[in-house]
Amino acid sequence: MAVEAGANILKAPMPTTVIVVEYDPSWPALFRFFYERLARTLGSMAVTIEHVGSTAVPHLAAKPIIDIDVLLADEADLPAAINRLANIGYGYQGDLGIPGREAFLAPAQDTPHHLYVCPPQSREFQRHLAFRDYLRAHPEEAKKYGDLKRALALEFKDNRSAYIDGKSEFVARMTDRAMAAKARV
Repeated sequence: MAVEAGANILKAPMPTTVIVVEYDPSWPALFRFFYERLARTLGSMAVTIEHVGSTAVPHLAAKPIIDIDVLLADEADLPAAINRLANIGYGYQGDLGIPGREAFLAPAQDTPHHLYVCPPQSREFQRHLAFRDYLRAHPEEAKKYGDLKRALALEFKDNRSAYIDGKSEFVARMTDRAMAAKARV
């Protein structure tokens, strides 16, 4: 996404300790809190605001961090979205090497969460939804994923990169299945 020159990009260190916990039934309500604030802030710029990632899948073990994707109505709205989000404490981080989604650092006083703003037609947005929906529809695969994450968190407790690398093949395989199933519909 093109961003006007001078956009303030914040670089924050990634936490190194990996903690995976059992599903918390309060996660949907926490997402709803963020949803309402983001909807008020972004207004008609946001086509949809989605709870994605493991905390969006009932009964799935996860890092206790809510993942949120916002789909913009128009790519040209990104600079205004950056400004509006900055006004409520979010720090713009750029795409962090993943085209099709722009990352934001959550306000320091908030419960930890990841916020991504995506342009219309974002492949990453579609992949996030497909992965979430596939795991919701296939609890046996969600269980395998939870088991894998628990094992990786124990093995790589202090190595976030190794934890992410360890689950990447599973995530890619499930996302590919989900996207293929979605294409058949």
